Amino acid sequence: MFVFGMESSCDETSAAVVEMGESVRRICSNIIASQTETHRLYGGVVPEIASRAHIEAVSGITRRALDEAGVSPGDIGAVAVTARPGLIGALLVGVCFAKALAYANGIPLVPVDHIKAHAAAAYLSHPHLVTPYLCIVVSGGHTSIYKVISYTDFEEIGCTRDDAAGEAFDKIGRVIGLPYPGGAAMDALANEGNPDAVELPSPALAGDTLDFSFSGLKTATLNYINRERQRGVEPPRADIAASFTHAIVSAIVQRADSALRMIGMKTLVLCGGVAANSHLRRALTVLCERLGVAFVVPPTELCGDNAAMVAAAGYYVYQSGVRADTSLNASAI
Repeated sequence: MFVFGMESSCDETSAAVVEMGESVRRICSNIIASQTETHRLYGGVVPEIASRAHIEAVSGITRRALDEAGVSPGDIGAVAVTARPGLIGALLVGVCFAKALAYANGIPLVPVDHIKAHAAAAYLSHPHLVTPYLCIVVSGGHTSIYKVISYTDFEEIGCTRDDAAGEAFDKIGRVIGLPYPGGAAMDALANEGNPDAVELPSPALAGDTLDFSFSGLKTATLNYINRERQRGVEPPRADIAASFTHAIVSAIVQRADSALRMIGMKTLVLCGGVAANSHLRRALTVLCERLGVAFVVPPTELCGDNAAMVAAAGYYVYQSGVRADTSLNASAI
């Protein structure tokens, strides 16, 4: 069946059509209207501006997605929309548009959890992936570890207690003068630095837990930068990027190792915007090879927010019998 997907949880407006079934997981179209250049001026996403930009883009990208896929609304079996979590104003644009599209054309409407949608990106790039598996979602707003029991049943076994890894990358990148968003620039710059140059705390919390805390790592890095600047010395950006990246990657690998041993899964899925980080990909590849575990990560173009992953997740929500009506609302959490 063809599933239309709508994503507007943050600063990407995206519409997509995917074909899903017993033996098919295919992207027919995946249109993304990015707001990166708009928000770069402010060093981060401004929610009100993001919401207005979604309103301006949503109709046009929907037409493009349907045209590129070569389908009409009558061919669509379900409309899937990100309903939570995210920026509430941004989410409401997508939810309201999807409700109108589904209602006007008599198409079933299904709500999708943004986190589960990130995991579903792996189904589109790895069509033979089946549940159960261990999933690590690392993005600008989330850093969580899930035991994925079925396509719609996720059990969170670890998470960040404060900031997310992606937000931490962006913050430190901005402080050392890198363009927004800082994640990609930090990834590249880290290749030029010494990962042992700056001693930083691990975001992996001590004790019997799989949780993270990135606020202390950010504070320690900011304190180091400020101390150096107070001495009249501009700290080496490449060494900061390398040390900061090493701290985050090491913590995630440590947690992945513990989780895999604890629950005995034979497949690890990495997803979310930070899954595009080359250092994290390499480190988890090495870990999985050592443990004899299959490592699955979507291509970089499917790691960030996009509607194809929403449509893929929506297919399984639809198959589980969940339907929404025009009372569907968005939720920030």
